[in-house]
Amino acid sequence: MAGCPARDRSTIERHLQKTLQHVSVGATLIDRQRTIVATLADHRRPSDTARKLLEELEAIQAMHMAQRDRLIDELARCDA
Repeated sequence: MAGCPARDRSTIERHLQKTLQHVSVGATLIDRQRTIVATLADHRRPSDTARKLLEELEAIQAMHMAQRDRLIDELARCDA
């Protein structure tokens, strides 16, 4: 804990936990949306809107994962 005060570490850990929850929920939503897109395609139904939503979910997930990685790096610096 030499790299940051305990209070800062606690804040980082709290943010990391929330971010991990977002990543988990995001993965579930993306899986569900992929199923919807596949089902629409299988039934030869229009899927543009569903595909667009999937792309949005994937972009948001990428942001959450980048935030997760930044927080993990920040914690590592606290431990250095």
